[in-house]
Amino acid sequence: MRDGDVLVVWKFDRLGRSLPHLIETVTDLNACRIGLRSLTENIDTTTPGGRLIFHVFGALAAFERDLVKERTMAGLAAAAAPFRLAARAHRRLQNAPEGRHGHSERPEAISIVRSLPHGHVAAALGAARKIGLDRLIGPAGNRCRDLVLALIVSRVLDPSSKLATERALSPDTAASSLGAELGLGPVDEEELYRALDWLAVRQPAIETALGRRHLAGGTLVLYDVTSSYMEGRCCPLAQFGYNRDGKKGKLQIVYGLLCAPDGCPIAVEVFEGATGDPATLASQVAKLKQRFGLDHVVLVGDRGMITEARIAEDIKPAGLDWITALRAPAIRGLIEGGAFQMSLFDDRDMAAITSPDFPGERLILCRNHALAAERSRKREDLLRATERDLAAISAAVRRKRAPLRGKAEIGLAVGAVIDRRKMAKHFALTITDTAPRLPPRPPSTGSTSCAPTCPPPRSTTPPRSGAIRSIKTVDVHVRPVYHWLPERVRAHVFLCMLGYYLEWHMRQRLAPMLYDDDDKETAEALRSSVVAKAQRSPAAVTKQTTGRTPDGLPVHSFQTLIADLATLTKNTVEIATAPGIPFTITARPTPIQKKALDLLDSART
Repeated sequence: MRDGDVLVVWKFDRLGRSLPHLIETVTDLNACRIGLRSLTENIDTTTPGGRLIFHVFGALAAFERDLVKERTMAGLAAAAAPFRLAARAHRRLQNAPEGRHGHSERPEAISIVRSLPHGHVAAALGAARKIGLDRLIGPAGNRCRDLVLALIVSRVLDPSSKLATERALSPDTAASSLGAELGLGPVDEEELYRALDWLAVRQPAIETALGRRHLAGGTLVLYDVTSSYMEGRCCPLAQFGYNRDGKKGKLQIVYGLLCAPDGCPIAVEVFEGATGDPATLASQVAKLKQRFGLDHVVLVGDRGMITEARIAEDIKPAGLDWITALRAPAIRGLIEGGAFQMSLFDDRDMAAITSPDFPGERLILCRNHALAAERSRKREDLLRATERDLAAISAAVRRKRAPLRGKAEIGLAVGAVIDRRKMAKHFALTITDTAPRLPPRPPSTGSTSCAPTCPPPRSTTPPRSGAIRSIKTVDVHVRPVYHWLPERVRAHVFLCMLGYYLEWHMRQRLAPMLYDDDDKETAEALRSSVVAKAQRSPAAVTKQTTGRTPDGLPVHSFQTLIADLATLTKNTVEIATAPGIPFTITARPTPIQKKALDLLDSART
């Protein structure tokens, strides 16, 4: 362009990338005596008015640039201030005079006032909020709700008595950051008992909400019964009964656990310690039909619980279907009555039949050939070992020096051998005063394995014992029970069930880091038969054998992973130049801790 020309543009943004760049371009054009005209903004630098407006824009741009620069410098200075204070305090500490014993008389530049385990709290509390457990328990802002949530999380992290939990939550004696994260402040034991009473009132509503969340019409419902021993003799629920804990002389309570098809706990009910398993079924049927409002339910239970009497009196009148197993006499009756022949299993593992003895029901028969072969091998080994011991008795009778004599003495020796391995039904012994006579044993014919019986189609169901084992012993530790009031005993058991509910969801998310099999579909595809032993997936076998996850991290159990997360601390820190003004710093997580928190989607606070 030449001197005196005018550059015409559609808009100023076509000429420069930014306002400062545009002003620089216009300044260069003015130096060359070239005008600028914008058709859209209607600004012409060849006129006095156009030059005025353009320079006003330029002044605003310069002001904005200086303002951004000033704010940036102020931000950098504010960010560096604590580090300058810490460095100044460190230099003062280095230059401080030494005391009589060679130690500095000045305080440390940076001191950790308190350090509390925090990672496991962030994981469990974050998971509880993620699944909405806090909202299920009660409304926000309710102190009883917060105390119950603290008790549930404590059951997962460190099961202990209410007194120990109270001390672990109080600020002065805190064992973790749980109390601070929930904003509980000082906590006393009576508050925890009041929270338990509040939870007992809320139990039906919480169980109903869990039922709506995890159960639907036409679903399987898993039910099992167990017992736990009690401490003391003052609780009306504590009675003598069938003791599953091996605690002789201890009173006990009985409780039944309802689970969804995937094993997630839904509801629990406590009964007197002398209650038999079948007697607990009627209340569960009523709960499923009335409280949960399910129109079609398949109840799954063992043959000791779903008996003929319970089917006739409780299950059939309620319109429920069921899955259970036949007892040995009923199976023997089917075989003797010709309901089926063992040749039916020559080319198959399972078969469905009907029988007049069980009208309206389908009987699912199965024969596990691998299990039958293993039982036959064990039985043959036991028979051979028994024959060797009986041969030793015969040798003792025939020996010349101090021989074994007398029908009674020989019978006692033979009885001890037979009872040791429970092989009496396989031998036809004749004992005389001079020797036991053992006729030749016929060859073993094997054994039959057939069950279960069910009116609806057969369904593969997950074990319920895992939930009860976790609640009783492994993780949540429902026992020992020290409460005396029946409602508090019920609330304690329900609290433990909610603890396992939280743990169950945490295990689902943390499965890639645990020894648990997180590829069950592949594992199921590896089974050669539906009655064959369940297999672990190749990924689970690799984790178990190498001890490493696919990304190279160590594999944990649930308990050891919680212990690892607990090493992530929340620290209260003070600096020497600003005493009395503490601030909080959370430790940097290790790769294991970071992955666990990411899987749980628990943000660090």
